[in-house]
Amino acid sequence: MRIRITVEDTELVARLEDTPAARDFAAMLPLELTLEDFHATEKIADLPSRLSTEDAPKGVDPDVGDVTYYAPWGNLALFYRDFGYANGLVRLGRIEGDVSALEARGALRTRIELIDPPQ
Repeated sequence: MRIRITVEDTELVARLEDTPAARDFAAMLPLELTLEDFHATEKIADLPSRLSTEDAPKGVDPDVGDVTYYAPWGNLALFYRDFGYANGLVRLGRIEGDVSALEARGALRTRIELIDPPQ
């Protein structure tokens, strides 16, 4: 599945993995969120409900462009800088291309929607 992440006036496209957590996330879409900066590494936002962590590893080492879910807090995290391994982090998918729109300071109005519906 592919999703469109509109950050202010910039569109990013991401491909979601075929996992229980990613399917739960896709089922929530469309979402209107306000992304906040976290440690000058990622943009985060609370989700309306928790995602399944069934079959998820205990954690991941996210790459720039990863779309993730931080299970302990129940929030979405979009990485625009490299970060080390984190327990409780679940990879949902990956942004295809440039992620520099996420580097903007302050809160970012964001809409996330499906491009390709689930099969």
